[in-house]
Amino acid sequence: MPTLRFGKLAAIALLALGASGGTQAQQSNMTFFVTSTGSGKGADFGGLAGADKLCQSLAAAVGAGNHTWRAYLSTQGAKAVNARDRIGPGPWQNAKGVVVAKNVADLHGANNLNKETALTEKGAAVNGRGDTPNMHDILTGSQPDGRAFAGADDRTCGNWTKSAEGNAQVGHHDRMGLRDDDASKSWNSSHPSRGCSDADLRGTGGAGFIYCFAAK
Repeated sequence: MPTLRFGKLAAIALLALGASGGTQAQQSNMTFFVTSTGSGKGADFGGLAGADKLCQSLAAAVGAGNHTWRAYLSTQGAKAVNARDRIGPGPWQNAKGVVVAKNVADLHGANNLNKETALTEKGAAVNGRGDTPNMHDILTGSQPDGRAFAGADDRTCGNWTKSAEGNAQVGHHDRMGLRDDDASKSWNSSHPSRGCSDADLRGTGGAGFIYCFAAK
């Protein structure tokens, strides 16, 4: 009887290891995710370089550090950067192997990005509208076509260096909002945040998360 019990336990352990290995293999092929954490300083990531570093470190922690990761964020001003130009050619798939977009045009068109597919690097779903707390506001600083905003209005929290006053454009990863309009359903350009602090981001339905894409 003890031998039989040990055999069953060993079989269960092997199955668990196999499942874990399968999950890690999928995550190593992951090329898109929503961060499971923010900067800890609201919308201040220390600029684009700091946001990219967050993407890279989170990916590396789950075995996907073999890619070059970029944050889907635009900047403003004389040297404005378009989020769409930072993320490579695609295609991009989540931690479970589901393709969210085939290329840049697809991503900014009829993509497959929604609450079920916009998963974290760990393969977990992100709270959306109707969940407590709602965390569907994802920082992008971008227009619907993935390009930067012109003009003096701050849409990037000082190019991702502010954690108090300012504003950042956000998208809804769950494609849901207060109204049945294009903005509410936009994954990357729904509305400006209330401010740049963690409290302000939470106040409009976010947690300071960003989208990360494998550029290479």
